[in-house]
Amino acid sequence: MKLTDMRGATLEELTEREKELKREMFNLRFQQAIGGSLENPMRIKNVRKEVARIKTVVKQMKAEG
Repeated sequence: MKLTDMRGATLEELTEREKELKREMFNLRFQQAIGGSLENPMRIKNVRKEVARIKTVVKQMKAEG
């Protein structure tokens, strides 16, 4: 999800997307701990950054009112 798409989304859509990403991050970390290998190890980093972007946009939206 691009930043412009995030800013155009509603607060509910962003919180739902954040929940999905957190579930994905849990699953990725679990796979890494159990098997030790992932198809795409950079996915953890990308998911973490996307969660941070969503949190930033949500905080900005709440500050604006």
